[in-house]
Amino acid sequence: MPINRILVALVIFAGLVSLPHLLHAQDPLRGKLAAVKSIKCTFTLMSNGTWTGAQPKAESKTTKLVLEFEAVNADEGTAQLKSGFGQYDIIVRYADGYLHFIQAFLNGPLYTTTVLEKKASEGKLKAMHSRHEFTDFALPGFTSSPEQYYGECEIVN
Repeated sequence: MPINRILVALVIFAGLVSLPHLLHAQDPLRGKLAAVKSIKCTFTLMSNGTWTGAQPKAESKTTKLVLEFEAVNADEGTAQLKSGFGQYDIIVRYADGYLHFIQAFLNGPLYTTTVLEKKASEGKLKAMHSRHEFTDFALPGFTSSPEQYYGECEIVN
């Protein structure tokens, strides 16, 4: 009889452990990002960081940055970033509610965009975009120091 009690306890324990995962699976947005084929992101707030001497500093301002990702295939880890300068191959990773787009340049900079399975406004999802880049001088219209953008994305497919 004690073995039956142990088995029952194990079954109950397994059920309790898997319950949060089962409830999460019923989330209507879960999986949508994993199957996305095209997504358009608009970022309206930006923080720019730099160093004054040895001390870091940052400032925020409004902006309008639009990024469009096409041919997204999270299973294969590929996508294309559509821009005014052409299309760029992008690395894609989906992980439990996060869709990451990664662009690593041959000359050093790294750009990442993350879309969350969390509503921002009607039909749109929260997102952030980071640019890890630094040059010793600033050129207007070009990234010359670290930047973080905040906004939302809309699934287009």
